[in-house]
Amino acid sequence: MEVSVVSGDVTRFKADAVIVNLFEGVERPAGATGAIDEALGGLITDLIEKGEIKGKVNEVTLVHTMGKMEADRVLVAGLGKQEKLTADVVRGVMGNACRFLRKTGIKRVATIIHGAGAGGLEPEISASAITEGSMLGLYRFRKHITKEQEDGGIDELILLERDESRLPALARAVGKARVLAEAANFARDLVNEPANFMTPNDLANTARGIAENLGLDLRVLERDDMQSLGMGGLLGVSQGSKQPPKFIILSYLGGDSSSGTIGLVGKGLTFDSGGISIKPSEGMDEMKGDMAGGAAVIAAVKAIAELKARVNVTAMVPATENLPGGRALKPGDVLKALNGKTMEVANTDAEGRLILADALSYARKMGLSPLIDVATLTGACRVALGDFCTGSFGNDQELMAKVIQAGEEAGEKIWQLPMFDEYKELNKSDIADVKNTGGRYAGAITAAQFLAEFSEDSPWVHLDIAGPFMSKKDQGYLVKGATGVPVRTLVNFALALE
Repeated sequence: MEVSVVSGDVTRFKADAVIVNLFEGVERPAGATGAIDEALGGLITDLIEKGEIKGKVNEVTLVHTMGKMEADRVLVAGLGKQEKLTADVVRGVMGNACRFLRKTGIKRVATIIHGAGAGGLEPEISASAITEGSMLGLYRFRKHITKEQEDGGIDELILLERDESRLPALARAVGKARVLAEAANFARDLVNEPANFMTPNDLANTARGIAENLGLDLRVLERDDMQSLGMGGLLGVSQGSKQPPKFIILSYLGGDSSSGTIGLVGKGLTFDSGGISIKPSEGMDEMKGDMAGGAAVIAAVKAIAELKARVNVTAMVPATENLPGGRALKPGDVLKALNGKTMEVANTDAEGRLILADALSYARKMGLSPLIDVATLTGACRVALGDFCTGSFGNDQELMAKVIQAGEEAGEKIWQLPMFDEYKELNKSDIADVKNTGGRYAGAITAAQFLAEFSEDSPWVHLDIAGPFMSKKDQGYLVKGATGVPVRTLVNFALALE
């Protein structure tokens, strides 16, 4: 879908449909909605009086203009209560509105800059939210569906602004937002791919394609390299699979050569059966998405490079499958990570932390700092925070605050959980330096404490996305399937360090 910003009057603009808005409780519309109401002979006011339009969040009402305007249709989108309007509300409203219009076969849509007047949003922030929400909300994954889709999708979205002096700034905002949305959708594609189409080698080839297209540095470590380095965690987890493991290193160097390099580490389990500690069959198909962290960091570097950000950033993805083969890792085995620490495998389904142990150790070896790892790590975090919020853990509060702020800007919710030393004690092993599960309670925290053994004293934040990496239904700018969390958070974080 093409997205552009033009100068125009919504009442005189030719389009298949124009989107305007209404706050909850408003009895007589003003601004652009009021101008359209007047052009339509008070139709919107009449519908408000009859209770057909209430202005509630995500409410949509489509009316035909019957030749009274240049546009064929008007969609009135509810923004909810005025005092609760945020950029994320605008994202959700636009995602929902565009999906609604797509069902009608509409191709060309125009919209006002929602919330930039009475809503109090900065026009650039609103334009960004409109772009992100529309592109994210219209996403769909149809690669393996042979039946032709019933609608062709919306081809063009035009943002209308009457003040021509604002057009350059709004165009820049839209351009950046487009890159962010495309990156999130790229990550969604990777996560939605079936595991037989997204093996560790396929993931490495995806990174290779990005590197070639954008001129980035790529190195892929093979099994022999891992053995030479002593990556016992990644090698151990990969033992049960016939697919060879890959350690993907994708770098963008846009900053000063003397400045540091951000390390983004993403869990890359392209399929996780649980290994010998096998998972229940119900819901196991979702474990094709256990590489969502890896997809997120690769997509984030792609977007950062496309935006030509003045930072240095490296994504690292330890990629493998976790399967119960004849050579598979067994409960009770002991592995040695790259940094020399030994790990007792109490449960082979706690494999993500084993491969991240090597990745974090290698990131430190390369001198990357700060470190942010992203992983669908624990069901315990999903139990604690549900499907709408990422759990965060770390050892540097200033870094944590920056990551959470970047998430707020993206509309990606992040909640910090504690890292008290008492939780660390639960990971003690009788036969190794540390064991890979701390028991039933506080599982998300003990998993983070395990990772802390390998991030050591580097400034570090761990993001557990086990809850929000998938959506069970279409809602706002989320669609059923992969969400692309937290790609936009990571990009916002990097841009804030320019």
